[in-house]
Amino acid sequence: MEIYKAYKFRLYPTDDQKALINKTLGCKRFVYNYYLNYLKDNNGKTKFELHKDLPKLKEENEFLKEVDSSVLCSAVDDLCKAFNDYYAKRKGYPNFKSKFSRQSYRTSCVRGTYKEKEYSNIEVDLLTRFIKLPKLGKVKIRGYRNRERIEGKILNATISRETTNKYYVSVVVVGDILIEKAIPTSIVGIDLGIKDLVITSDGVKYSYDYILMKYEKRLKRLQRELSRR
Repeated sequence: MEIYKAYKFRLYPTDDQKALINKTLGCKRFVYNYYLNYLKDNNGKTKFELHKDLPKLKEENEFLKEVDSSVLCSAVDDLCKAFNDYYAKRKGYPNFKSKFSRQSYRTSCVRGTYKEKEYSNIEVDLLTRFIKLPKLGKVKIRGYRNRERIEGKILNATISRETTNKYYVSVVVVGDILIEKAIPTSIVGIDLGIKDLVITSDGVKYSYDYILMKYEKRLKRLQRELSRR
């Protein structure tokens, strides 16, 4: 069985790395807002068509070539997801991104082999407290002092800049977990009652006392609100 985990670290980039992070955030925002405005006049375009149009946009705007290309693709994916949520009536119509709110971008982990040596564009070293990220190189991190390494295969990393100008990175990994099959030694039937919460076929009764004590204050507050309506 596969299980997904996220590890969040505080980032301590250099001035040059901060400038590149800010430029990447601006490029992602530019692509998102550009295609949001584009879809107003070209409604019905699919995600595939937007991705196909992305190289043309990069040719027209040279500064987009200076940042991680997977970030620009993720901006298109995020916009398409926002429209899917809108059409499914889960959220409202997508808004233009502002540079004054919390900013983040996501980059994918790419692996390969060169001269019989495996490499990855995202690596985390908890012993030296560094993370390697696309375009940024090695960046100092802090967090998880009780670990020597993270478990699992890295899928992607999300770099964020808070409104306080602090930087963070969240690394998503996937790993396998072995769940042992439970072998029952006995079987018991249960019945949900009114006087008692649960009555088992063995005659054991579980009362509502604990549940009532846990939610008694909340129940009183909700009853007062109801009576005022």
